[in-house]
Amino acid sequence: MPLDELRHLLARHARRDLSSPIDDVRIFRADRPNPPTPTTYGKVLALVAQGTKRFALNDRLYEYHAGQYVIASVDLPVTAYFARASPEEPALGFGLTLRPAVVAEVLLRADPAGLPDAAPGTPPGLAVSTAPAELIDAVVRLVRLLDQPRDIPMIAPLIKQEIIWRLLTGEQSSMLRQFGLPDSSLSHIARAVQWIRDNYAQSFRVEEVAQQAGMSVSAFHRNFQAVTSMSPIQYQKQIRLQRARLLLAANPGDIAGISRRVGYESPAQFSREYRRLFGGPPRRDAARLNPHARTNAPANPSSG
Repeated sequence: MPLDELRHLLARHARRDLSSPIDDVRIFRADRPNPPTPTTYGKVLALVAQGTKRFALNDRLYEYHAGQYVIASVDLPVTAYFARASPEEPALGFGLTLRPAVVAEVLLRADPAGLPDAAPGTPPGLAVSTAPAELIDAVVRLVRLLDQPRDIPMIAPLIKQEIIWRLLTGEQSSMLRQFGLPDSSLSHIARAVQWIRDNYAQSFRVEEVAQQAGMSVSAFHRNFQAVTSMSPIQYQKQIRLQRARLLLAANPGDIAGISRRVGYESPAQFSREYRRLFGGPPRRDAARLNPHARTNAPANPSSG
């Protein structure tokens, strides 16, 4: 069975840093369930070969397990965790970074008659589907190249294009087609998402970002919600708080300074929103993330 071979290959080639010698390919392994962790899914195909992974995007809950895949076409802040994993039966997964230029190249070469009809409207930026046998087979052949490194430069790009073709002819065809087309509504929202990520610490008017995306304010709100499951302001807030958490792990004693650095004028507001997202105040969470660091700053109720 292709999935059995994929499990064997992934278990053998998994690295601690998730990397692989094949560009844009990552291998995931978890030997035990992990607590829900805020992270970012972005521009990726992720296929589970063993175990179960759950994640939440705003108020939507998703789950995918062995033989299923998730596609994320924009950078989305999620809370994710492996729900089933053990040393005897680790969770194993394959990840491929999706490149709009590669998708566009495959689309240009494809016969439109061979593609499913495009669904109306703007597709969500994230979806879960069951992987057809042809997709799993292509992934297996790509990962097999790790045992034949000489072949990687020549053959890996061809198999990646096949994987894109399998996705374009599958359940998530509409999402991937819009992902590869520079003038699609999904691509316009993706550029707005990238702008917010690049300028997360700045205040902005939604009208200005809508204008950059080439949409009316109402259309921008509607499409942004469809793609990300949240408003632009909610998206910015999650990106700010995730960035703050990374900074606190390295410098847990500067809660007030970090809250200003990520764009908060009020440390008290920062503490409230941080607690709501991460389940605890910044100071306690920072100590848990970096137990060897000392926080020399005096306690401040407003900063957690």
